[in-house]
Amino acid sequence: MGMILFFLLLLLLWQGTYWIGVDVFDIFKSYSVPSPLGVGKCFFELMQDGSLLQATLNSLFRGFIGYAIAVLIGVMLGVSLYHFKYLQKNMKPIILGIQTLPSVCWVPFSILWFGLSTQAILFVVVMGSAFGIAISVDNAIKNISTIYTRAALTMGAGRRQMYRYVLFPACLPEMIAGLKQGWSFAWRALMAGEVMTTSIGLGQTLIMGRDLADINQVMLVMLVIVVVGIVIDKCIFSVIERHVLVKRGLQK
Repeated sequence: MGMILFFLLLLLLWQGTYWIGVDVFDIFKSYSVPSPLGVGKCFFELMQDGSLLQATLNSLFRGFIGYAIAVLIGVMLGVSLYHFKYLQKNMKPIILGIQTLPSVCWVPFSILWFGLSTQAILFVVVMGSAFGIAISVDNAIKNISTIYTRAALTMGAGRRQMYRYVLFPACLPEMIAGLKQGWSFAWRALMAGEVMTTSIGLGQTLIMGRDLADINQVMLVMLVIVVVGIVIDKCIFSVIERHVLVKRGLQK
């Protein structure tokens, strides 16, 4: 109840600021500042013709596919970094450097290699999140207490058993946190890819709002992007994380 009141107050403050700045003192132009009523009207219009729902579903589909590929590559790369000291010493600094690149930097490559296609968007998503996941996996395994690995070696655990029964279970909580962060990277990279292509999605809907000088549509799409990100985090990653922590006795 308190959260609902908080958001209602935010909406009233937003609408009041718009009314004072646009209608009373004429400080801003109505086409340059979004309002809650304008965003709400735009929402119902886009939902009525189905374009907003279609764009959201398309973006979610691409996001999940790209993220799944990024997780596969990132986990394999992260385990390789931990296992091979040569890669740890020479390749990890390069990965750390690549990770700092904004996702939009990969867009020219994706367009040149794949054209204006879904593959181009997926490429941007993978490149924008796989390296961050790899670093998270590597750090999660390295942060495991050495007492676990020593105990396993004392009991004669082989390499495969070490990974399956010791390393992966021990680093699972921290790895989930890294995968959650990887999703945020993938979701942002997805928007960068869709903005630069012609495929129907939230990013393209955002650009359409800009081209039409419809600031309310731009604001609406931004809010949808934020809400989808929050929902995915709360309904998937937080649930998995809590389940793992409760199972380990780290949370009630």
